[in-house]
Amino acid sequence: MTTETSPLAAFEITKRWPAKHPDRIQLYSVTTPNGIKASTMLEEVGLPYEAHFVSFADHEQESPEFLSLNPNNKIPAIIDPDGPGGKPLALFESGAILLYLAEKTGKLLPEDPAKRYETIQWLFFQVGGIGPMFGQLGWFLKFDGRHVEDPRPKQRYIDETERLLNVLETRLDGRDYIMDEYSIADIAIFPWLRTLTETYKAQDLVDWDDLKNVPAYLERCLARPAAQRGITIPAKP
Repeated sequence: MTTETSPLAAFEITKRWPAKHPDRIQLYSVTTPNGIKASTMLEEVGLPYEAHFVSFADHEQESPEFLSLNPNNKIPAIIDPDGPGGKPLALFESGAILLYLAEKTGKLLPEDPAKRYETIQWLFFQVGGIGPMFGQLGWFLKFDGRHVEDPRPKQRYIDETERLLNVLETRLDGRDYIMDEYSIADIAIFPWLRTLTETYKAQDLVDWDDLKNVPAYLERCLARPAAQRGITIPAKP
Protein backbone atom coordinates (compact mmCIF):
# COMPACT_ATOMS: atom_id res chain seq x y z
CA MET A 1 0.00 0.00 0.00
CA THR A 2 1.30 3.46 -0.90
CA THR A 3 0.33 6.75 0.67
CA GLU A 4 -1.62 7.62 -2.51
CA THR A 5 -3.82 4.52 -2.23
CA SER A 6 -4.20 4.55 1.55
CA PRO A 7 -6.63 6.40 3.81
CA LEU A 8 -3.77 8.81 4.53
CA ALA A 9 -4.08 10.28 1.04
CA ALA A 10 -6.83 12.57 2.30
CA PHE A 11 -4.42 14.29 4.69
CA GLU A 12 -2.49 17.23 3.27
CA ILE A 13 0.34 16.75 5.77
CA THR A 14 1.45 13.56 4.04
CA LYS A 15 2.55 15.59 1.03
CA ARG A 16 5.28 17.25 3.10
CA TRP A 17 5.99 14.19 5.25
CA PRO A 18 5.27 11.15 3.03
CA ALA A 19 4.48 7.93 4.85
CA LYS A 20 6.77 5.01 4.12
CA HIS A 21 4.37 2.80 6.10
CA PRO A 22 0.88 4.24 5.60
CA ASP A 23 -0.71 1.37 7.52
CA ARG A 24 1.01 2.58 10.71
CA ILE A 25 0.24 5.46 13.05
CA GLN A 26 1.96 8.59 11.80
CA LEU A 27 3.61 10.74 14.50
CA TYR A 28 4.65 14.33 13.79
CA SER A 29 6.82 15.56 16.60
CA VAL A 30 10.08 16.79 18.17
CA THR A 31 11.83 15.65 21.35
CA THR A 32 10.34 18.38 23.53
CA PRO A 33 8.50 17.35 26.73
CA ASN A 34 5.13 17.17 24.98
CA GLY A 35 6.61 15.33 22.02
CA ILE A 36 8.29 12.80 24.30
CA LYS A 37 4.92 12.06 25.87
CA ALA A 38 3.59 10.77 22.54
CA SER A 39 6.67 8.81 21.49
CA THR A 40 7.05 7.20 24.91
CA MET A 41 3.39 6.21 24.93
CA LEU A 42 3.70 4.62 21.50
CA GLU A 43 6.79 2.74 22.65
CA GLU A 44 5.02 1.56 25.81
CA VAL A 45 1.90 0.22 24.11
CA GLY A 46 3.79 -1.35 21.20
CA LEU A 47 1.68 -0.04 18.35
CA PRO A 48 3.51 0.19 15.01
CA TYR A 49 4.17 3.81 14.11
CA GLU A 50 6.24 6.04 11.89
CA ALA A 51 7.86 9.16 13.35
CA HIS A 52 8.35 12.36 11.37
CA PHE A 53 10.63 15.15 12.57
CA VAL A 54 9.04 18.61 12.49
CA SER A 55 11.79 21.22 12.24
CA PHE A 56 11.17 24.23 14.45
CA ALA A 57 14.30 25.85 13.02
CA ASP A 58 12.64 25.80 9.60
CA HIS A 59 9.24 26.77 11.07
CA GLU A 60 7.71 23.59 9.68
CA GLN A 61 5.07 23.66 12.41
CA GLU A 62 3.75 26.82 10.72
CA SER A 63 3.60 25.29 7.24
CA PRO A 64 0.21 24.88 5.53
CA GLU A 65 0.68 21.12 5.54
CA PHE A 66 1.22 20.94 9.29
CA LEU A 67 -1.55 23.44 10.01
CA SER A 68 -3.93 21.23 8.04
CA LEU A 69 -3.47 18.64 10.78
CA ASN A 70 -3.08 20.93 13.77
CA PRO A 71 -4.33 24.50 13.31
CA ASN A 72 -2.71 25.35 16.67
CA ASN A 73 0.76 24.73 15.09
CA LYS A 74 2.02 22.65 18.04
CA ILE A 75 3.52 19.19 18.28
CA PRO A 76 2.81 16.35 18.75
CA ALA A 77 0.10 15.32 16.33
CA ILE A 78 -0.82 11.91 14.99
CA ILE A 79 -2.85 10.22 12.30
CA ASP A 80 -4.12 6.72 13.03
CA PRO A 81 -5.13 5.07 9.73
CA ASP A 82 -7.10 2.52 11.76
CA GLY A 83 -9.09 4.78 14.03
CA PRO A 84 -12.54 4.24 15.53
CA GLY A 85 -14.71 2.21 13.19
CA GLY A 86 -11.69 1.49 11.03
CA LYS A 87 -11.63 5.07 9.75
CA PRO A 88 -8.56 7.35 9.90
CA LEU A 89 -8.34 9.63 12.92
CA ALA A 90 -6.19 12.75 13.23
CA LEU A 91 -5.41 14.06 16.70
CA PHE A 92 -3.40 16.87 18.24
CA GLU A 93 -2.83 17.83 21.91
CA SER A 94 -0.57 15.43 23.79
CA GLY A 95 -3.10 14.74 26.56
CA ALA A 96 -5.74 13.70 24.03
CA ILE A 97 -3.21 11.49 22.27
CA LEU A 98 -2.31 9.73 25.52
CA LEU A 99 -5.97 9.10 26.33
CA TYR A 100 -6.71 7.86 22.84
CA LEU A 101 -3.82 5.42 22.72
CA ALA A 102 -4.59 4.15 26.22
CA GLU A 103 -8.20 3.45 25.29
CA LYS A 104 -7.28 1.99 21.91
CA THR A 105 -4.91 -0.53 23.47
CA GLY A 106 -6.43 -1.01 26.92
CA LYS A 107 -3.06 -0.15 28.47
CA LEU A 108 -1.75 2.38 31.01
CA LEU A 109 -5.21 3.51 32.12
CA PRO A 110 -6.99 1.62 34.93
CA GLU A 111 -10.19 -0.23 34.08
CA ASP A 112 -11.80 0.61 37.42
CA PRO A 113 -13.91 3.74 36.73
CA ALA A 114 -12.86 5.58 39.89
CA LYS A 115 -9.16 4.92 39.32
CA ARG A 116 -9.55 5.77 35.66
CA TYR A 117 -10.86 9.24 36.45
CA GLU A 118 -8.25 9.70 39.15
CA THR A 119 -5.59 8.98 36.54
CA ILE A 120 -7.18 11.43 34.11
CA GLN A 121 -7.25 13.98 36.93
CA TRP A 122 -3.46 13.79 37.24
CA LEU A 123 -3.08 13.91 33.46
CA PHE A 124 -5.00 17.20 33.51
CA PHE A 125 -2.85 18.37 36.41
CA GLN A 126 0.13 18.10 34.09
CA VAL A 127 -1.62 19.60 31.08
CA GLY A 128 -3.07 22.55 32.97
CA GLY A 129 -0.35 23.11 35.55
CA ILE A 130 3.04 21.50 35.17
CA GLY A 131 3.41 22.03 31.42
CA PRO A 132 2.44 25.72 31.27
CA MET A 133 4.24 26.72 34.48
CA PHE A 134 7.45 24.79 33.86
CA GLY A 135 7.43 25.98 30.26
CA GLN A 136 7.12 29.62 31.25
CA LEU A 137 9.96 29.23 33.74
CA GLY A 138 12.06 27.73 30.97
CA TRP A 139 11.31 30.73 28.76
CA PHE A 140 12.77 33.02 31.41
CA LEU A 141 15.79 30.81 32.01
CA LYS A 142 16.80 29.68 28.51
CA PHE A 143 15.00 31.75 25.92
CA ASP A 144 13.95 35.37 25.31
CA GLY A 145 12.81 35.85 28.89
CA ARG A 146 16.47 36.04 29.93
CA HIS A 147 16.43 39.64 28.74
CA VAL A 148 13.48 40.73 30.90
CA GLU A 149 14.88 43.01 33.58
CA ASP A 150 11.87 43.00 35.91
CA PRO A 151 12.50 40.04 38.29
CA ARG A 152 8.87 39.61 39.29
CA PRO A 153 7.56 37.59 36.31
CA LYS A 154 10.37 35.02 36.59
CA GLN A 155 9.88 34.77 40.35
CA ARG A 156 6.19 34.09 39.79
CA TYR A 157 7.05 30.99 37.74
CA ILE A 158 9.80 29.90 40.12
CA ASP A 159 7.31 29.99 42.99
CA GLU A 160 4.61 28.18 41.06
CA THR A 161 7.01 25.50 39.82
CA GLU A 162 8.18 24.90 43.36
CA ARG A 163 4.58 24.65 44.55
CA LEU A 164 3.72 22.09 41.86
CA LEU A 165 6.80 20.05 42.72
CA ASN A 166 5.65 19.92 46.31
CA VAL A 167 2.23 18.70 45.21
CA LEU A 168 4.01 15.85 43.44
CA GLU A 169 6.27 15.26 46.42
CA THR A 170 3.23 14.75 48.64
CA ARG A 171 1.44 12.56 46.13
CA LEU A 172 4.49 10.31 45.71
CA ASP A 173 5.00 9.74 49.41
CA GLY A 174 4.91 5.95 49.74
CA ARG A 175 4.24 5.51 46.01
CA ASP A 176 6.44 4.48 43.12
CA TYR A 177 4.15 6.17 40.59
CA ILE A 178 1.29 8.65 40.53
CA MET A 179 -1.23 5.80 40.61
CA ASP A 180 -0.79 2.27 41.93
CA GLU A 181 0.88 1.32 38.66
CA TYR A 182 2.67 3.21 35.89
CA SER A 183 0.13 5.05 33.75
CA ILE A 184 -0.47 7.84 31.27
CA ALA A 185 -0.22 10.26 34.20
CA ASP A 186 3.45 9.35 34.62
CA ILE A 187 4.10 9.54 30.88
CA ALA A 188 2.66 13.05 30.95
CA ILE A 189 4.67 14.21 33.96
CA PHE A 190 8.16 12.76 33.76
CA PRO A 191 9.27 14.49 30.51
CA TRP A 192 8.62 17.87 32.12
CA LEU A 193 10.61 16.95 35.23
CA ARG A 194 13.44 15.83 32.97
CA THR A 195 13.36 19.10 31.05
CA LEU A 196 13.22 21.14 34.24
CA THR A 197 16.45 19.54 35.44
CA GLU A 198 18.37 18.65 32.28
CA THR A 199 17.43 21.49 29.94
CA TYR A 200 16.40 24.38 32.16
CA LYS A 201 18.81 23.34 34.95
CA ALA A 202 16.49 24.94 37.46
CA GLN A 203 17.33 22.72 40.43
CA ASP A 204 18.79 25.45 42.62
CA LEU A 205 15.97 27.87 41.88
CA VAL A 206 13.20 25.45 42.86
CA ASP A 207 14.94 23.69 45.78
CA TRP A 208 15.11 20.40 43.90
CA ASP A 209 17.64 18.97 46.35
CA ASP A 210 15.16 19.39 49.20
CA LEU A 211 12.84 16.92 47.50
CA LYS A 212 13.09 13.21 48.18
CA ASN A 213 10.27 11.50 46.32
CA VAL A 214 10.26 13.45 43.07
CA PRO A 215 13.91 12.90 42.06
CA ALA A 216 13.61 9.16 42.79
CA TYR A 217 10.37 9.05 40.81
CA LEU A 218 12.02 10.70 37.81
CA GLU A 219 14.83 8.14 37.91
CA ARG A 220 12.30 5.28 37.97
CA CYS A 221 10.43 6.68 34.99
CA LEU A 222 13.59 7.30 32.98
CA ALA A 223 14.82 3.77 33.71
CA ARG A 224 11.97 2.28 31.70
CA PRO A 225 13.17 1.03 28.28
CA ALA A 226 10.24 2.69 26.49
CA ALA A 227 11.12 6.02 28.08
CA GLN A 228 14.77 5.65 27.09
CA ARG A 229 13.68 5.14 23.50
CA GLY A 230 10.93 7.76 23.62
CA ILE A 231 13.23 10.62 24.61
CA THR A 232 15.17 10.12 21.35
CA ILE A 233 12.19 9.93 18.94
CA PRO A 234 11.94 11.33 16.36
CA ALA A 235 15.61 11.58 15.56
CA LYS A 236 16.73 14.80 13.94
CA PRO A 237 17.57 14.12 10.27
